[in-house]
Amino acid sequence: MSKVKKVLALIGCLVLLVTLAGCETKEGADTDNAKKTAAEAEKLVVGATSKPHAEILKVVKPILEKENVDLEIKEFTDYVLLNPALKDGQIDANYFQHIPYLEDYNKKNNANLVWTVKVHTEPMGVYSKKITGLDKLADGASVGIPNDATNGGRALAVLAKAGLLKLKEGAGVTATDKDIADNPKNLQIKLMDAAILPRSLEDLDLCVINSNYALEADLNPVKDSLFIEDKDSPFANVLAVRPEDKDKEAIKKLGEALQSSEVKEFLEDKYQGSCIPAF
Repeated sequence: MSKVKKVLALIGCLVLLVTLAGCETKEGADTDNAKKTAAEAEKLVVGATSKPHAEILKVVKPILEKENVDLEIKEFTDYVLLNPALKDGQIDANYFQHIPYLEDYNKKNNANLVWTVKVHTEPMGVYSKKITGLDKLADGASVGIPNDATNGGRALAVLAKAGLLKLKEGAGVTATDKDIADNPKNLQIKLMDAAILPRSLEDLDLCVINSNYALEADLNPVKDSLFIEDKDSPFANVLAVRPEDKDKEAIKKLGEALQSSEVKEFLEDKYQGSCIPAF
């Protein structure tokens, strides 16, 4: 081999080595950056009931990934457990309740949980498997309503709005059956765990059911209810947190994502009036 060829071969080897080293450096840098990004992603555990809240959070998850927030959705079958879990630090936030329920929980449990953003409203509906219209309701009919204070009072207000009974003047969201001023059909009010009301339709004449539990039971609040709460209901569902976490960056990003155009479009397309945007 001539000296010229040897020199050219040597130069070629050097160029190849430099190129390979550059690739390895770039690949190494990319790997390090990926690891760094993953390490910096903030974990956020949010408790929710499965429908519609967990479904809505699943829409939010990829939005938060772009904001470097790792959202873990923890589903609860019994919403009564969600505020205690938040208060005790088992989760970072919860999404399932309206403001009157939150205020009532704080008052009764020496808690100070706060809400950050309003997301949607779920009109409460009156359902039956025994009659096709409220005008066919017999005297002495049995009616199931939620047994927690604010949803029970809300259900009584729905029955009053439907013309089935009258409440005492000034009866608020925590009204009970003792606040019934007029009960012309002698309705038998049955206080029950909200989650079992859909199943109780087999035994009771009517049930007043929260939309999340209606949806889980494949009941369409708009099509299947005999009467539905007005769309201007003040019971907007909110994101709740501990007060010291209200201004955390990840919580703010979650709130913004829950009020995004993607969530609004999802609510309108998916639920067709059974979950209405509150923003």
